[in-house]
Amino acid sequence: MRCRQGKRFIKIKGQGFAKGFTLVELVTVILILGILVVGVSSFIIFGTRIFVDSTAVDRVLGSSRFVMERLSRELRNAVPSSLRLQSSSQQQCLEFLPISVSGSYLSLPLAPDVQTDTATVFAPATAVSAGEQLLVYPLTHAEIYGSGSNKRHAIDKVTANGSLLTLQFAAVVNFAEASPAKRFYVAGQPVSYCFSQADGSIRRYSHYGYHAGQPLPDTMGTGALMAEGLSNDMATNPAVRLLPATLVNNAIVQLQPQFAVVGEKFQYQHQVQVINVP
Repeated sequence: MRCRQGKRFIKIKGQGFAKGFTLVELVTVILILGILVVGVSSFIIFGTRIFVDSTAVDRVLGSSRFVMERLSRELRNAVPSSLRLQSSSQQQCLEFLPISVSGSYLSLPLAPDVQTDTATVFAPATAVSAGEQLLVYPLTHAEIYGSGSNKRHAIDKVTANGSLLTLQFAAVVNFAEASPAKRFYVAGQPVSYCFSQADGSIRRYSHYGYHAGQPLPDTMGTGALMAEGLSNDMATNPAVRLLPATLVNNAIVQLQPQFAVVGEKFQYQHQVQVINVP
């Protein structure tokens, strides 16, 4: 076998001359292909990273907007004086009692009158169910969540009579005070929203019952995950601030959760006024 200078011909024994490539040409082709592969792969990786980051941002934005909208709507429909806030260096829990039905009552067993097991109310547009709680003139959250305030009693039976409803209790009761506007509220179970600095989550808890002291997340069961990416420092930048109701002002909740995703942070500044009054 021999190679002629200046020409790419290789003489192979028994076959004459055959065309081929020099080593320099092969190395050059390999280098060019390597550069192309690196460029294309970098473009693909960069595009994939942009897609992943934008997906993460959209997910956090969507969940944060959802929890803010739902929490605001539920707070506006809370029983007056039912809001209470528990804060620590790692978490905050906001508890309240959502209203199922509200309306005006016609007659009610009131202290110091004789106790009875029935009350008569004007039939509201929404149905009242047995097992729910009837509240009249609650002024503090202790009167709502405590068991001995005579501001809340469980409804055992509901009987319709034209435009009126007769609410029957499991035992004879009376309510501590009359509402100046003869207003009543019917509610089911308390609800809590807990903001955790430890895992950056917002969870909603319900159906854990009434407790005189505000319960902690580990005693309320498994909460529903509402949002992730919470980045508030609860000690210096709490996610929730509560201004309790007074004789001249309704309760106000200031929501300021901060979220972090792919190195960026954004914070909500939202104020909710609880417009219901006893």
